Formats: sequence, C-alpha cells, structure tokens
Amino acid sequence: MEVAWGLVLIVASVIAWGGQTMAWLAPSVATRWGLTEAREDVEPVYHADIRGEARFDALTLWTLVAAGLLLVVGNGAWPYFGLVGGGMYAYFAGRGLSTRLEMQRLGFRIGRAANIRVAYAFLTVWGVVAVVTIVLSAIELRSS
Repeated sequence: MEVAWGLVLIVASVIAWGGQTMAWLAPSVATRWGLTEAREDVEPVYHADIRGEARFDALTLWTLVAAGLLLVVGNGAWPYFGLVGGGMYAYFAGRGLSTRLEMQRLGFRIGRAANIRVAYAFLTVWGVVAVVTIVLSAIELRSS
C-alpha cells in the first residue's frame, strides 16, 4: 500500500507542481498546453493572481513530490514531507476552489467553461490527496 500511495502522490503532485512551475517559467507554453488561462480569457487582476500563485507554488509544492518519492523508497522521513506537503496542497486546493467560486459568483471572467470544470476537478483531487496524506502521515508518526 505504501508504494501505491507513494505513486499516487508522485503522479498527482508532479502534475500540480510541474504545471505551476511551467506557468511561472514558461507561461506561453503553459497556456498553449491548457495548464493556465490565457490573459484575454480572464480578468486582469485574476491573471496577476494566478501568475503570482504559480511562482509561489513552484517554490513550495515540491514537498509532496518528495513525500511520494520517500514513501516509494521506504524512507522514514516521508511523513514529515507528507504533513508539510499535504498542508501546502490542502491550502492550494482550498484557496483555488474558494477563489474561483467567489469570482464566478461575482461575475468575474476566470477562464473558459471547460477549463474551469477541469480546474475544479483537479483542485478537488489534490485536496482529497492532501487530506489523506496528512492522515496517513499522522498515523505513521504516531505509530513510530
């Protein structure tokens, strides 16, 4: 089970961290690949927000990738990265969902409908992965 959850963490978190890193370092490529919204499809302030978020996420979301790698190789440090990474992803998902829902409620342009649905789906998955990882990390630390 540990290897399987480690692989889930690696796949899910590489998508988030890699996408945000791409959005920060190569925004035109990220837009072309559908990883971020085109400037013309969103409000200017929302565009600035997601650009800043991408930069910060690129610098912090690697923690869950590390947890997954450590879990796969059986390193006992994984739950520490799981707690930190899980917390980062819980915040990432919660903030992403909350901001998008509130901006939509207020009538702001936050992207194309299909992209918004995909964002909601991925943010929900990342939130669930975060919570499960936090619980598993706490259980592991409590038992050791």
